[in-house]
Amino acid sequence: MRKIECVIMDWAGTAVDYGCFAPVAAFVECFKAMGLNVSPAETRAHMGLTKLEEIRALFAIGHVSDEFAAKYGRSYNEDDVQQCYRGFQAALSTKLEDYSTPIPGVVETMAALRADGLKVGSTTGYTQAMMDVVTAAARRQGYAVDCCVTADGLPAGRPKPYMIYQNMCRLGVDSPRSVVKFGDTIADIREGRNAGAWSVGVIMGSNEMALTPDETVAMDSAELKKRMDDVRYRMYAAGADYVVDDATALPALIESINMRMAGE
Repeated sequence: MRKIECVIMDWAGTAVDYGCFAPVAAFVECFKAMGLNVSPAETRAHMGLTKLEEIRALFAIGHVSDEFAAKYGRSYNEDDVQQCYRGFQAALSTKLEDYSTPIPGVVETMAALRADGLKVGSTTGYTQAMMDVVTAAARRQGYAVDCCVTADGLPAGRPKPYMIYQNMCRLGVDSPRSVVKFGDTIADIREGRNAGAWSVGVIMGSNEMALTPDETVAMDSAELKKRMDDVRYRMYAAGADYVVDDATALPALIESINMRMAGE
């Protein structure tokens, strides 16, 4: 009987960095350094891609390309994208360690899953150099994975499935139906779907919610529920098999998936 053998976690907004704020701030900063304006909401709309691909997507926004042409007297090109990406890397490097705190419930949930014999992999939109900082900082605070895969050296990052396949190879998992992909962005959902894994979205602490812990606590309950419902709808619309409020729901959900597969 097939069962779930592995959970593949995203990082920022899923496992660490409640609200996914480190990359948002760095994107806004690197475009501002070039005299261009991108909003936090615009950066969040593309979150989950590799950071270079996100910069390309942000340059392609109409008002951004128009601002560039007005400022520089020409259309932007790949050299400009790469310049902005270098600025992004520099800006992000000053923030990563401070935004590597595990999201509440994640450390305990991963321990419970490991106690049940599951493996814990991960995918990310960060590069390996960025993840070297994040994984070390998260480990000091009690969070570690069995496998961390970046898009470095692969044909593409999310929403393509290659990082999930690499996790499966390294962890010895032979079927995507034995994998739960768990993430907080639309790109995460699509990555899981494209790999043929069980694709599960998480709401609280996510890029899609875009709230700090204090903002979450202070928000009117009706407004918070509305926002959660909006995120849930967007994730299901993107193809999620399941959407949960937070990581602590994973053990029960995996048990439910196992029962579902047993009945197939």
